[in-house]
Amino acid sequence: MSRLPSDGPSVELSGWGLYPRAQCQLVEPESLAELERGVDRHGTIARGLGRSYGDAALNAGGQVLGLTRLDRYVEFDAEHGILRCEGGVSLERIIADFAPRGWFPMITPGTKHVTVGGCIANDVHGKGHHAQGSFVSSVRSMRVWCADGSIVTASRDEHSDLFWASFGGMGLCGVIVEATLQLRAIETTYYRQQAIVVHNLDEMLDAFDENNSVFPYSVAYIDPLASGDRLGRGVLTVGDHAQLVDLPAHLQKAPRRVSAGYLATVPFELPSATLNPLTIRLVNSTIKTVLARAGAVAHYEKFFFPLDAIGHWNRGYGPRGFTQYQLVVPLADGRRVMRELLKTIVSSGNLPFLNILKRMGRASGGHLSFPIEGYTFAIDFPIRADTAALTKRLDQMVSEAGGRIYLGKDAFVDAEMFRAMYPRLDEWRAIKRRYDPSGVFVSDLARRVGLV
Repeated sequence: MSRLPSDGPSVELSGWGLYPRAQCQLVEPESLAELERGVDRHGTIARGLGRSYGDAALNAGGQVLGLTRLDRYVEFDAEHGILRCEGGVSLERIIADFAPRGWFPMITPGTKHVTVGGCIANDVHGKGHHAQGSFVSSVRSMRVWCADGSIVTASRDEHSDLFWASFGGMGLCGVIVEATLQLRAIETTYYRQQAIVVHNLDEMLDAFDENNSVFPYSVAYIDPLASGDRLGRGVLTVGDHAQLVDLPAHLQKAPRRVSAGYLATVPFELPSATLNPLTIRLVNSTIKTVLARAGAVAHYEKFFFPLDAIGHWNRGYGPRGFTQYQLVVPLADGRRVMRELLKTIVSSGNLPFLNILKRMGRASGGHLSFPIEGYTFAIDFPIRADTAALTKRLDQMVSEAGGRIYLGKDAFVDAEMFRAMYPRLDEWRAIKRRYDPSGVFVSDLARRVGLV
């Protein structure tokens, strides 16, 4: 593996889903000067910690810019919780360094092993989207390294076109080398939570309606094997920030405790046969039981990042990998659409490993940002011979309902379908041409869905 120059040896890369994989030339600059010298102007794409699931940070036969060494703090306003940092800083590090001081990232996705630049490129969201929005809500401004070598400051007021195009822009408008973030003041690193067991989809969506105006965080596990009258059964977990007085006495001794690493690690890719109807049923039964019996107070690790407890858990899907298909459909007619989607998945024979449902709030304003107000559903499908055909069927259903899929998770959608789902695509392309007229920033995903 080579950090510099740009013609270093080829390495195999993949996203978190381990599908697809591509040979790329990985270059890892440690400074802006190295970034400038090392960029291949015939085509490159930025990469953080590799947690986009599909091919967003792949460039087969070309260069990939690994940015995890651009990970310095620049400035911190301890009174107001405003952090200025390089784009390669991870949420894990921000939590470790600032949670003990009473500050936490405002918006967190399902893993803390993501960079600030990656959070912007994907405009990530979490279980609080209905109340707090996506990652753009926490970003005051950013500095973007553009194709001509200039560094442009982008905010809601300055170069606002580049600012909004970058959220959900998958790194294709420029390299996010620095960002200024608003952190959230916290009294503890714990959360009050409540588990609500539901028996079918109508009960589940009713529970969201009843609780989303009360709790800033909500997420539901849906049994992927339930059908018929039980379709959509599962457990809805709702919660809020815990204050010091909410904690039992033994936790009050260290109310801002930070986690200390993985509980276990999957050491290698398991055989594909490990995932079968029996193991999927056993795992989901365990998940349902654990969620239903969850305690009244949870540490942020269990509340936000339960899968982070297991290092390299993606290896459990075997050498063929998996895709996480995430969709969102509008609230209007959403119940009927969600029911039909669930029926299609359950009857497909392509057994999903895990189903997660959330309620989303208003769209952020990013041209290609994924969230719109509605129901979002994320499903892990182990890669099988018929996986692509199934996702194509789901794409059609989602598009007809006025919904869309999430590029940060996708591995299959084609350009025609993507255009139908994202009506502001041409606006985004115009901004892309303005800041990258020669098409320096490119990826396998960009070519697949028609972003370049």
